[in-house]
Amino acid sequence: MAIRLRGFFLILAFALAFAGIFGRVFSYDRPPAGETLFVPLADDHPSTAAQQVHISLVGNDKMRISWITEDQTPATVQYGTSTGKYEFSATGSTSLYKYMMYVSGEIHDVVIGPLKPNTVYYYRCGADSAPEFSFKTPPAQFPIKFAVVGDLGQTEWTSSTLEHIAKSNYDVLLLPGDLSYADFNQPLWDSFGRLVEPLASQRPWMVTQGNHEVEKFPVLHRQPFTSYNARWHMPFEESGSDSNLYYSFEVAGVHVVMLGSYTDFDPSSAQYNWLESDLKKVDRMKTPWLVVLIHAPWYNSNTAHQGEPESKGMKDAMEGLLYGARVDVVFAGHVHAYERFTHVYKGQANNCGPVHITIGDGGNREGLATEYINPQPKISAFREASFGHGQFEVVNATHAQWTWHRNDDNESVMADSVWLTSLSSAPTCKV
Repeated sequence: MAIRLRGFFLILAFALAFAGIFGRVFSYDRPPAGETLFVPLADDHPSTAAQQVHISLVGNDKMRISWITEDQTPATVQYGTSTGKYEFSATGSTSLYKYMMYVSGEIHDVVIGPLKPNTVYYYRCGADSAPEFSFKTPPAQFPIKFAVVGDLGQTEWTSSTLEHIAKSNYDVLLLPGDLSYADFNQPLWDSFGRLVEPLASQRPWMVTQGNHEVEKFPVLHRQPFTSYNARWHMPFEESGSDSNLYYSFEVAGVHVVMLGSYTDFDPSSAQYNWLESDLKKVDRMKTPWLVVLIHAPWYNSNTAHQGEPESKGMKDAMEGLLYGARVDVVFAGHVHAYERFTHVYKGQANNCGPVHITIGDGGNREGLATEYINPQPKISAFREASFGHGQFEVVNATHAQWTWHRNDDNESVMADSVWLTSLSSAPTCKV
């Protein structure tokens, strides 16, 4: 194993050097990088026992259970509503992937259901002797609380953020890209899975990809998103998408659209056509709230990541679609700081445009983006370079509260708060 890892790190060093030569160079300065935490597999962990367990929503009443084992074991989940009693079972699929010299463990993917809303289920993955996990399904109607965090990584800052999220009593977690910061180093994907398992095995985590998920390398590995797509299977098929990089889902009166900043988005692209079709299907009587997640922010007054095509080009191509559909909120990551804009469209305040929020402050190893453009634009309502997470609590069909919680001396401090009114209920914004 040690020899394999040494060989891998030699390739990693070459890859990072190549990226440094040919990648984009940004002018802003970050604080010293945070130390990456590596969560090892326990020595006594059975090779067929589940690890890196996480769950995600599938349709209105199903849940995908994903986990990894070192050795082969049945892709079976037993589950029920009482601890130790498993009335139901489901079987799924098993796969693995190769990345340069790395070969993943056995990746198991099982969809269970139908499930009752707002109910705790107990489950075990694989063999009968497997340990028991539990999760709670989201409610079928308002209120519902989303935890929102981007650019998570795996540092001490990440651990603090996860501790605060765990105390928030959230129903669903939304992550707008940059999960593990593995960056070619595949064992860090395994470490990340173990780090987030205590939370991700208990509540659905709905994610989209960022630039750190691309992991495309000339000659040696030309296929992008190999690790991300293999490990984090999202419900794209159910929303008519042809790609795991963009999809939508509905939960408790909220239609959530997850877009891909690092796949084609121009008006002739499959993603654009899918988005146009998906937005036309939204029934605001059934889902009065419409939320979109991207990675690279369309609005940004930080000096970091200015002028990137994934931001400007995607905004130019798709902003009109979102405005026409009366999207309520757009969450983004990428910039390692927090910023909330007012309702905006085409660079101007517009009461019928979405509120844009950058939440790329989960705890990544690269540190914070501390420099802002001055003076602060009028459309920028609040901005701060601190680690933290957000909570989006949709109270009813017309009102929701957004709060941003700063990580301050290991405590979660609410530093920004705003009440929002759904655009579907605003008489002046009727389509």
